[in-house]
Amino acid sequence: MARQFFVGGNWKMNGSQELVKTLVQTLNDAEVKDNVEVVIAPPTIYLQAVRESLRKEIGVAAQNIYTESKGAYTGEISADMLKDLGIEYAILGHSERREYFKESDEFVGKKTAAAIKAGLKVIPCIGEKLEEREANETTTVVFRQLKGIADELKEEDWKHVVLAYEPVWAIGTGKVATPQQAQEVHEEIRNWLKENVSAKVAEETRIIYGGSANAGNCVELGSNPDVDGFLVGGASLKPEFVTIFNSRA
Repeated sequence: MARQFFVGGNWKMNGSQELVKTLVQTLNDAEVKDNVEVVIAPPTIYLQAVRESLRKEIGVAAQNIYTESKGAYTGEISADMLKDLGIEYAILGHSERREYFKESDEFVGKKTAAAIKAGLKVIPCIGEKLEEREANETTTVVFRQLKGIADELKEEDWKHVVLAYEPVWAIGTGKVATPQQAQEVHEEIRNWLKENVSAKVAEETRIIYGGSANAGNCVELGSNPDVDGFLVGGASLKPEFVTIFNSRA
């Protein structure tokens, strides 16, 4: 089965009303190939404006949700609220959420399940820090994070999941995993899914790479058989984002 190429743009905590208008106009004017799914993730405050002004062929994602659908959780947003706005995706468990907000593997798993239950599709993020890679603990860390997600999902839930492997040492640093390094970890993730979920899920789940992906390296990275696209950070705020999502022949 051919997995559809997927490119997500995570704006993180960046933007203004003027920048949103500029970026949306760029995307509305861009060619988007039929064999590519494109999704962007603006800050929460701009989600509604982006969804209402952006062409429907491009999806919109939140950068986070809470596990509950409503209640006394000041400052949080629920998956149900996002569905109400017409938002399709949520990025969950990004390394910055894990590092700065101390989100555990189990909590990320619970949020993933809550999002899918509410009807969202999910981009859960997994990946190791530099010291973990240097200690040869990459798969130990990635498999632990994967288990936190898999423990909360039924097999049929995986059709709503796009896994993002993001080596923390390559996020915003300018360092990029080599195509070989990316392929090796993506293949290990796919094998883990085969052994711990099912062969069908392993074959069909898209695994995308996140970590300083840009217009200069996306073609070589994306040529690997187990790299099904990218989760782009800083470059998603620039015109080169269009080059990245059109990099698949």
